[in-house]
Amino acid sequence: MTAVLAPAATAAPASVPSRAAPPCAVVIVGATGDLARRKLMPALYALAAQGALGEHVTIVGASRQQLSDSEFREQMREAVATHGRLSVQAEVWQRLEPALRYVTLDPHEPRTYTALREVLEWSDRTFGTQGNRLVHLAIPPSAIGETVRELAVSGVVARRPRDHFARIIVEKPFGRDLRSAQDLNRRLHRFLDESQIFRIDHYLGKESVQNLLVLRFANSVFEPIWNAQHIDHVQITVAETVGVEGRGGYYEESGALRDMVQSHLLQLVSLVGMEPPVRLDAGSIRDEKVKLLRSIPSLDEAGVLRSTVRGQYGPGIIDGVPVPGYREEEGVDPQSLRETYAAVRLEVDSWRWAGTPFYLRTGKRLQRRTSEIGVHFRRPPRFLFPTGSGEESRDLENLLIIRIQPDEGITLCVNSKHRGATMRVTPVGLDFWYSGVRDVGVAPPDAYERLLIDAMLGDATLFTREDEVEEAWRFCTSILDWWEAHPPALDEFPNYRAGSWGPHAADLLLAREGRAWRNPSQPSLRAIAES
Repeated sequence: MTAVLAPAATAAPASVPSRAAPPCAVVIVGATGDLARRKLMPALYALAAQGALGEHVTIVGASRQQLSDSEFREQMREAVATHGRLSVQAEVWQRLEPALRYVTLDPHEPRTYTALREVLEWSDRTFGTQGNRLVHLAIPPSAIGETVRELAVSGVVARRPRDHFARIIVEKPFGRDLRSAQDLNRRLHRFLDESQIFRIDHYLGKESVQNLLVLRFANSVFEPIWNAQHIDHVQITVAETVGVEGRGGYYEESGALRDMVQSHLLQLVSLVGMEPPVRLDAGSIRDEKVKLLRSIPSLDEAGVLRSTVRGQYGPGIIDGVPVPGYREEEGVDPQSLRETYAAVRLEVDSWRWAGTPFYLRTGKRLQRRTSEIGVHFRRPPRFLFPTGSGEESRDLENLLIIRIQPDEGITLCVNSKHRGATMRVTPVGLDFWYSGVRDVGVAPPDAYERLLIDAMLGDATLFTREDEVEEAWRFCTSILDWWEAHPPALDEFPNYRAGSWGPHAADLLLAREGRAWRNPSQPSLRAIAES
């Protein structure tokens, strides 16, 4: 049974920003790459279409490729047309196009940074960008340190400028482990203050992730029971049906734990578990997230063996189409032992969460694409009503599902009497999704739209601070060090079929504690309601 909850009142369209960007030049280093095409330029266009980018904002692309301004503009228009949330409107593009410039930038050639500085000075004179710089580093992690050094030496950015701002956006992964993350922090701090460094995790820009704070701290029905006394456990799943999508070389160096657990999943843990901040500002919120991450004990050898599972997908079928195994993907070692799946059980050593485990899992080539947080509440001390098998009994637990993708929204599962003469209990889902605000008719904004405008305005709330990154790496490095010292035997991988829900060992991780993963296999409640 499902009960679909519509919004109580019509609100202003979520995609119309309430804040406009200040005068500034947005520099995309790596402007011809996949991230710039798929995410950054479409997000900047959407902000322009919504009126958030005024006449004093310019966009400067920089990369190794030799391009003229007109060629770059054409590539960016094509990127918006192909990947953008909003269709290209001639009026908007005509207004934005003159503000796009391009510079060929060789990371190892200092004079090309001088050329970039000269274009930015032209931008100040022509568009009134007032010396303000937001530099987005859409480049490999190994190039970040050198690039920031050259940007500083050439005068493109400066530490704490007096009459303007200079900010750097750094994409994940921020380092490969705790030691490399600490080293990268030290290298960046030679040229920039922490307040100028915006470490981006696009998950934090998603509407449903931002709504976590509102859900927790604006609803008295949840906050009093948001603790170990009432919550049995928490599951966080980020599942993908895709493989490595031509990024085999990158994934061979990264793997699921580095790529997803250290960033996305631990950020979600911190938001689910943090204490109420004293204020809704960047410092207060990030202080509480760091406290939560510090409360997660590192795993020793016994803990890694007991509380983690790694896996690699083999050939299988996704949506009725045969797909290759990981070792058959382009750029992957035919005898690779790199994990494409990771599951972790962790505990939070705090008064609020003692005795309530958090189970995290992420993987590629799984059965369904879904990202969600499942808060599983404890059963009543004595269940008065008859139940069936163990699986049916488990279905009767109260469960709060926060859907991050697809169909962003919230489902609260409660129990109700089934119609009929017998006292039979059945679960009912009270469901809300953002795109269900039909009288508004506006798709939720892409995460990068929110994050880019926040960075222009200097709001670091949804960006990760250096101690956040290091605490997340501290926990993950305790796993990585043991995994790398004890690789699986060659015949142990692959250990799950593409199109499944992952390795059998991941099911045992919960089963030995009388729990089971929530594997969404039915159409979403939104699809049911609209059918």
